[in-house]
Amino acid sequence: MVILFDRFNLPKDIYEVVFATNQQKIVAKELIKYMAKKNAEITKTEMSEFATKLHEGQYECILEEPPYKGKRVKLSYNKRQFYDRILTPMKAMGLVDYDLYKKTYKLTNKFAGALEKIGAMWKDELRRLGVSG
Repeated sequence: MVILFDRFNLPKDIYEVVFATNQQKIVAKELIKYMAKKNAEITKTEMSEFATKLHEGQYECILEEPPYKGKRVKLSYNKRQFYDRILTPMKAMGLVDYDLYKKTYKLTNKFAGALEKIGAMWKDELRRLGVSG
């Protein structure tokens, strides 16, 4: 996944930086809230149930986004697209980890470490070119 951002106009919401569409942002935020309620770790079965509820349009939540702010809504999102466009990129970026042995998904802060590493890579590149930052 590629993250493009304007450092002078960073949104206040991290989901707007990471996800391309408003619908992806809403679904990702709901997944994180769901996981946080479960002590930041859910089983593979619970993840599948979450995705199935979305797919069937049965996932209910109260949105924080205008124009639906404060309203109870049922979200609908294709299950395959959920895995391809939401969960897989979140795993790749280090927002969520999957434990193969426990078969659980867990929220992590590896994303922040990856961004620090990217910053260090850029500093190294500038140094290699003889440019002071």
